[in-house]
Parts: sequence; structure tokens; C-alpha cells
Amino acid sequence: MGKNNKKGKKPPASGAAAVKVAKARSEVRDNPFEVKVNKQKFNVLGRKSKHDVGLPGVSKSKALKKRKETLLKEYQQRGKSRIFTDKRFGEYDTKLTPEDKMMKRFAMERQRNVNKKNVYNLNEEEELTHYGQSLSLLEKLNDPVDSDSDTDEQGALSAALTASHFGGGGLLRRKGPSEQKEEEQEKPKTRKELIEELIAKSKSEKRERQSQREKAMVLTEKLDSDWKAIQTLLAHKTPKSERKAEPEKPKPDDYDKIVRELGFEMKAQPSDRMKSEDEIAKEEQERLQKLEAERLRRMRGEDKSKKKSKHISADDLMDGFILDKDDRLMLSYKDGKMNLPESEEADEKNGDMDKKEEDEPVTGNEGSEADEDAADGSEEEEEDDDGNEEEDDEGSDASDNYSDLESNAESAEEDEEEVVKPTKKEKPKQKKAMEAKSELPFTFDVPESQESFQSLLREKTTEQQIVILERIQKCNHPSLAEGNKAKLQKLFGFLLDYIIELAEQETPDLKTVDKLILPLYSLCQMFPETAAECVREALRDISHTLDEAIESKGRAAFPALHVLLYFKIIAILFPTSDFWHPVITPAVTVMSQLLTKCPVSLLEDVAAGLFICSMFLEYVSLSQRFVPEVINFLLGVLHLATPRRPSIGYSVVPPFKHHGKSSELLLTDSDEDVECWKKTQMPLTAINGLNTEDQTEINHFRLTCVAVSLDLVKRCVKMYGSLPAFHEIFNPIFLLIQKHLPRSTYPQEIQDMCQNIVDDIERLGKKPYKPLMFDKQAPVQMKMFTPKVMPVLEFGRKQGCNKVEQERKKLIHKHKREFKGAVREIRRDNQFLARVKLSESMERDASRKRKVKELFNSLSTQEGEWKAMKRKKGK
Repeated sequence: MGKNNKKGKKPPASGAAAVKVAKARSEVRDNPFEVKVNKQKFNVLGRKSKHDVGLPGVSKSKALKKRKETLLKEYQQRGKSRIFTDKRFGEYDTKLTPEDKMMKRFAMERQRNVNKKNVYNLNEEEELTHYGQSLSLLEKLNDPVDSDSDTDEQGALSAALTASHFGGGGLLRRKGPSEQKEEEQEKPKTRKELIEELIAKSKSEKRERQSQREKAMVLTEKLDSDWKAIQTLLAHKTPKSERKAEPEKPKPDDYDKIVRELGFEMKAQPSDRMKSEDEIAKEEQERLQKLEAERLRRMRGEDKSKKKSKHISADDLMDGFILDKDDRLMLSYKDGKMNLPESEEADEKNGDMDKKEEDEPVTGNEGSEADEDAADGSEEEEEDDDGNEEEDDEGSDASDNYSDLESNAESAEEDEEEVVKPTKKEKPKQKKAMEAKSELPFTFDVPESQESFQSLLREKTTEQQIVILERIQKCNHPSLAEGNKAKLQKLFGFLLDYIIELAEQETPDLKTVDKLILPLYSLCQMFPETAAECVREALRDISHTLDEAIESKGRAAFPALHVLLYFKIIAILFPTSDFWHPVITPAVTVMSQLLTKCPVSLLEDVAAGLFICSMFLEYVSLSQRFVPEVINFLLGVLHLATPRRPSIGYSVVPPFKHHGKSSELLLTDSDEDVECWKKTQMPLTAINGLNTEDQTEINHFRLTCVAVSLDLVKRCVKMYGSLPAFHEIFNPIFLLIQKHLPRSTYPQEIQDMCQNIVDDIERLGKKPYKPLMFDKQAPVQMKMFTPKVMPVLEFGRKQGCNKVEQERKKLIHKHKREFKGAVREIRRDNQFLARVKLSESMERDASRKRKVKELFNSLSTQEGEWKAMKRKKGK
């Protein structure tokens, strides 16, 4: 403390001042409101406390005094400069002589001026001209008229001088005879004179050009002759035979060829703008509406108004126009047939083709395309028909030279026949009307109910149903009107119910169902949320039906084909590889419930279960998830094909039983049936029941079930071959096929399948795998009784680290403390400046109020004096 007092503090004041300071300090220390005591939680012996007692008032006054001496003065002197800086170059450089200083300063000044001029430099080095004369010479006025020269005979103010300076005096100046002649010559010329002058000018220019061309030809001939004379004196050119063989140029390599090809390659050109979905839908709707209007017009037998022949004037004759053209045909025969022109032959061929098309039925998209082509070309055909009819009428009129000589009776009979029989014009119209009635409409409204939807598709072929659904979607696209979206959302439910109804018939129409999946898929892509909700509702109904049957009877039967068809449709409409999906996940849950809760007692149940297993494998073909229900069901189906034995070496999982009525459901009892069996696909209609009592067909169906189950087992082995628990999963199936399945009684195809499955399981089951084990733990260290010595640091409580880390933490701590102190000082400086600014603004406001008050007082005094003077005058 003594050192600090000696170095930092000022020497004590002498006399009365020292007494005052000591008295003030003692007063402050004695005042309890100016003293702050910092309490400590614990008293430590030997610790010196530096800040046990503080004087916040004294420190605050010191800080305020310091800010007034430093910060306040800087604030008051802001923007003021009282320092003069001598910027003369080399003024205080003793090494430079006065002449050198002057030269340097002159050079710097010139450099400064040059830099300023370069900003607006307008190419001063170039010479500007006007009509070939320099502007600098024109501005100099080298030949001015000098009015002060006494030698000029014209006087001080001559006419030339006034003309050069003032334009000649204007209207007040008299005109000379030469100027009067010029004015007479400048009279306006007539049109004839102007044309003659123009002709003369063009002739003169032509003569000048001709003369220049002749001069150029003469000079060229002269130059050629001179060149021929000089050419002999030049070096003689050796002939090709005497020349040495020049080295051949290197052939271009592949890279050079590609570069040249790229140089001549056609550049990309911008294509037309791609149409949006709304524009495509609108164009498709307009096209279908136009085709529907054409169909209705043909159905009613209406003809379009005939086009009037366009009059061709004599001035509008085309090239190759022949007025008197002979349209007559020469009658000739060849090979017993009459020669016809190409146009008539084409008409006959078209007529034959039309007959063939009428006989053949229109199916699918081809029918729709034919309708569109017919609608597009209907106008041209009608115009041709009208033209042919007119020609026929003219021909009949021309050939009927004796019509006036016929009797009235014959004419009356002909009128009766015309009334009874249709005319030639009416027959094609009736034919076209019948064809138009048989065609499908091109525009459809979305049905509002399931009954109207079924009536719309009933008694229509499959292709026509697909066309109807496509046209409904195109005519009622969501972008064309506001309510179309809700209508098409209902259409998905109607179509799904219609497909299920087709599968629910006694003989399911699976071909039609297969083709109707395509429009169902397009509607699902258009409205995925609505489609998902409809399918989830169907799955919910299946699950409720299954739960109710289990609660009431204790067991449930496999559903029919139209119910199982939902799972196939779901696999087509939605992605099955997702880890979780709002439709696929419930479908998988329902299928697993069917495989585990529905007992197998009939052959129909086996067919339904195998169908569900195949759908399971289709669902997990990409994700390759393990489905234990499929493995257990396939094991149970193969168990149904084995004879009863007391011990089998594997366990059968419900809904299958080890022994029971249906434990030998798939055993065949005839070797002849086994020999005549051929491998075929299992018919889906067998899920609804086998409509036969023939024992041979039943045995064939049993063998087909065994073959299908073996195929599914082979697919499972291939799919799950990489699982670490492969041996444990497929060991029961391996034992069943190896020991219990009567393979020797089966056809050769089934025997080969069994052997392949056994080989695959043996090959994949031999893979080594590590059994599950606990992780090895490190041995626990023995407890040591030696105390752990930690160095106690002088600085705070930062302990438990090496010396370098301690120094780093010290620096971090100091930096934080200094940073906080700097922030605190800046905040207090800002508060001090804010108080100063507030006091200045308050002083300005007070002075302004004072001045305003003084002004009002002076004005009121003047007004009082003026009123007093006014009263005196009034008196």
C-alpha cells in the first residue's frame, strides 16, 4: 500500500487545504449513508479483505468529476478544429534547397490540375473540323474586316463591314441590280420546269458515271498490260512435274474430326411453350364438345349450309387457268372393265371400306379414334356429297331431253313412287343418323349416385366403359369448374364399388376388372386423400366383420374373392415399400389377422390363404420385411399334405392343428391322378368354391395347392436368405420337406421343387453367425488408499488442471472481467451524455420560453400604449 501511495497519489496539500480535505473525508466515513459494508459468508484466518468497506458516493463523485473533465469537454468541442497544419511540401526538410522545394511544389500543383482535367477530358489532342476546315482557324478569324484601317476607300462603315457584322441592314438597305436579278431568278418554278430540270440532272449524272466507268476500264487495261510486261522479269515458276514432292499433310485425328463436326452441328432451337394441365383439360373438353355436336347433327340428319361458289373475276385468274376446259370423259374398256378416273376409283374404294367398317364392330380406343376421325372429316364428306348430288342433277337434266313428251299418268305414278320410296339423298342421311345413334356420346356428366353410374356402364363393352370413364374425367376436369372436384371424388367410390360388384357375381368378370383398374388408378393419382379414405373405410368394414364373427362364433371364415380383391387393388394404387403408410399398414394388419385367425377346413380356405400369402410377398418384395405369418401359414399348408405321425419334430402354429379332421386335407388318394397332373396356375374363382365333385379334379387341385405353396416357400427362402436367423426360421420347413412330405408319390416337377428348396436351405443355413453375448466389461480397478493430492491455486476456485490450462483460464477470466468493466463504463458514459443532452435541451426550451414571454410582454405594452393613444384621439 505504501508503494502505491508514493507512486500514484499526489503529495498531501499543505496548510488549510489539507485540513479541509481531511475533514471532508472524515465526514464521509462517519456518515453511515455513504458507507457500504460487504459482508462475507465465512471468516477465513489470514485472508486480507480489500473491499470489506466501500464508499459508493465518493467513487461516484470521482467518476462524475473525471467525465466532466474528459468526456464533457470532448462533447463540447466536437466538430471544432483549432490546430493549424502546415501542408507545404518540404518546408521542414533541411536536405532540400529552396529551388528544389519550388520545383517539387510546382510539379505537384501541375499533377493536381492534370488529374482534375482528366475527369472531363474531351479528346483535346484531336483536331475538330467543320466542312473540312479546322475550328481553331475559323475561331481565329484570320481575314476580318477591319473598320479602323484608314486605307479602306469604302469608309469607316462600309457595306461589307455592316454585312459581315450586322447582316447587311435588313429591310432598310437598298438592293443592288445583281441582287434584284437573283430575286427574279429565285421565283418558284412550275412542275414542268422541275421535271425537265430533274431529267437533265439525271442524264448528266449518268454521263458522268459512264465517263468514270470508261476511265476505270482504260486504267485497268493499262495496268494489265504493264503487269504482263513486268511478269516476265519476275522469278520463273517451276512446273508441277519438276517440283519436289511436298510432304503430305498429317491426317486429322479423331479429336479434330469431332471438333469440326461440333462446329457444323445444328444449334439448339427454342421449342414451343409446354401447355399446363388446365390448358390441356380445357382443349380436351372443347374437342369432345365439338365432336358431340357433330354426332348429334349427324343423328338428326341435318346438313350444313352449302358454301356459295366464290366468284372469280378476270383480274383474279390464277396461274395455269384454262377457261375452256373439256371435262368430258372418253369411254374405254380394258379386260372387260370400264376405265375410270382416279378420283372415282378412290370413291368406290372408300365406299367399300365404309361397308367393311360398318360390318366390323368398333372396340376400345380404336372406336373412339374412328369416331373422332369421322367427326373431323364429316364436313368435307358432306360437301363432296352435295357436290356429287348437284352434278347428278345437272347430268339428269342434260340427258333428259324428252321429259316434256311424257304423259301425265306416268308423271303421277313417279310422284307416288317418290312418296313411298326414300330418295337417294335421304338414304345416306338415314344411314348416318343410325350410325350416330349407335355411337357413344362424346360428353358425359358425372353421375350423382351409384345407381346412375351402374346404368351408365351397364350393357356396354369393356372398351366402351373405359372410353366413357375417360370422357367423364376429361369433360369434368377440376380446372374447368368449381364443383367438378367433388364430383370426381365421388366417382372414385362409385368405380371401386362397381369393380367389387363385378367380382361378386357368380362368374366374376375379372377381365373387365383388370381393365377398369387403369381409370381407377388415374382417379387415385388425382385425388389421393379421397382414395385413401375410401379404401380405409373398406378395410375397416372387413376388420369389423372379422371381429364380429370371432366374438359370435369363436372363429371366422376366409372372405370371398371380391373382398380379397381389395388387397390386390391396394397394391396397385399405393406404394407398398414405405415403412408406414395410412393405407398399406392397415391392409397388412388385416391380412395378418386373416392368416392367424381363420382356420383352414376346406380347399377354398387353402386357396384364399395362398392368395393372401402371395399378396404379402408382393407387398414386401422391395422392403424385404420379415412376415412370420406367411412362414407359419405355408408350414401349415405343407403339413396338410403329410400323413399323420405321432412325432414330427416341429410345432404347428394355429390356426392349424397337429391332428384333426382337416389334418390330411391335401393328401391325394389316387396314383393315376398324380400321373396325369400338369402344373397350371391356380384359378382365383376357386376361392369362392369348387363347382365340381369329380375326384380327379379335386386331386389335381390339391397338387396345385402343394405346388403353389412350394413356389411361395422358394420365394421366401430367396428373399430372407440374408437374415441372421435364417436357419431357425426355415428349419421346421426343412424337416417337413426332408422327412415327412411324401415326395416320392408326387410328380417329377414337385419333386424337383422340393429338392431345390432343401438345397437352398442347406446352402444358406451354413453361414456362420455369432450368437448373442454380453459385452465384455473391463476389470474393476482396486481401490487405492493413498490420498489424491490436488494443488491449491491462489487464483479463485479453478482447480484440477495442468499449468497451461490454469494460465488459459486466468486469461479467460481476466478478459471476461475487463469486458464487463468496459461495457459498464460505456453504459455510464452514454447515461452521462444523455443527461447532458437533456439539460441542454431543457436550457434551450427555458431560454426560448423566456424570450417568447418577453416578446409577449413588449407586445402587450405596445398594444396598451396604442389603445391609450386611440382613446385620447377619440376624446
